[in-house]
Amino acid sequence: MNVQPDLEFIKYLKSAGGDTLKKCYQCATCSVICPLSTDNKPFPRKEMIWAQWGLKDKLVADPDIFLCHQCGDCTAYCPRGAKPGDVLGAIRAYAYTFYGWPSGLAKLASSSKGLPMMIAIPSVVIFVLWFISGGITIPNATDFSAHGYQQFFGHWDFHWLSKNVFFIDIIMLSAAGLAVFAAYKGVSSMWKGMEEHAGIKSNFRPTIVQFATEFLWPAILEIVKHTRFQECKTNLDRVQGHLPLMLSFIGLFIVTAWSATANDVLALIPGLSFLHGPMSVWNPIKILANVSAIAMIVGVGILWSNRSKKEAEAGLTGTFYDWFLIWVIMAVGVSGLLAEIARWAGLAAPGYIIYYIHLVTVMMLFMYMPYTKFAHLVYRTFAMAFERYRESPYGKKSVSM
Repeated sequence: MNVQPDLEFIKYLKSAGGDTLKKCYQCATCSVICPLSTDNKPFPRKEMIWAQWGLKDKLVADPDIFLCHQCGDCTAYCPRGAKPGDVLGAIRAYAYTFYGWPSGLAKLASSSKGLPMMIAIPSVVIFVLWFISGGITIPNATDFSAHGYQQFFGHWDFHWLSKNVFFIDIIMLSAAGLAVFAAYKGVSSMWKGMEEHAGIKSNFRPTIVQFATEFLWPAILEIVKHTRFQECKTNLDRVQGHLPLMLSFIGLFIVTAWSATANDVLALIPGLSFLHGPMSVWNPIKILANVSAIAMIVGVGILWSNRSKKEAEAGLTGTFYDWFLIWVIMAVGVSGLLAEIARWAGLAAPGYIIYYIHLVTVMMLFMYMPYTKFAHLVYRTFAMAFERYRESPYGKKSVSM
């Protein structure tokens, strides 16, 4: 067997949290102790040796690196301190850049060197649109009390779409659209690579409905229930952070969907124009929004604490990949809550500044989703779907034909 190691890839793994890689001497303790590893598809032993050899192409096409939940059981029991979980985490970080589209944006989001530009891009975009909209003036106390942030980008008398919603749609839908398309490109490339890696030919495929019901939906349900997280032992407390964080995003999605419907559809009906105004603090949707924001801060705070504790106890150096998403989500939650408090207190100037920061952080969360740990949401879901797919008649028949 002719092995051609990618030395730059090995250097990246060492810099991104896999610095203990060379300590592994292939005892297989990690695969034995891992509660998520199966008898016929064990990991992370094979991933550790592939990483030592620098076999980048094998690793980025290996679904098992995404099936790992980095619970820490393998690291806790490794007799050599090789930290397999951190190595696989570093491989996933590389995979998001490898599959990232556009490649320039993916590389920008891969290290702390790109952080100033990552902040600058949404900051400039939102500020320029704010300036162009003519809404860059701070309202007086009366207007702020009546409209809150619903005239942040100004006001026009066009009945069918408010000016504020128009500009926010331009910003957020563009960022979300870019993220969705980038994720689609990345997942498509990953799926193709996984099929080639598994020896599956594309001559026998399920329909879209069959794929969704038999493979994708079961994977989504398993993720929502945190089934595999519950099997981990060493870092079981991560569930305490992931669960409220996940529920907060579901709650905020409901709030966003209702707000868009209320502003863009229902408020156009005679007698329902009041829906254009700020919600009462006792409105059920507003309560859900505030509870979700608190859940987001609590969840990410637990993850922040767990990560800090892990680094302190193990003597690890925190990586940009590990911390960036935690920082952004915390910034989204805190800025959103502070903007709400400023509105309650009637503080227009501080409120507008905080709301501007909030919009920047939300745009960052959307735009950089395919290149950060948030990409777990997409890549792991499809890797878990592929896990079922490769063991199904579709995968097996494809190999034999």
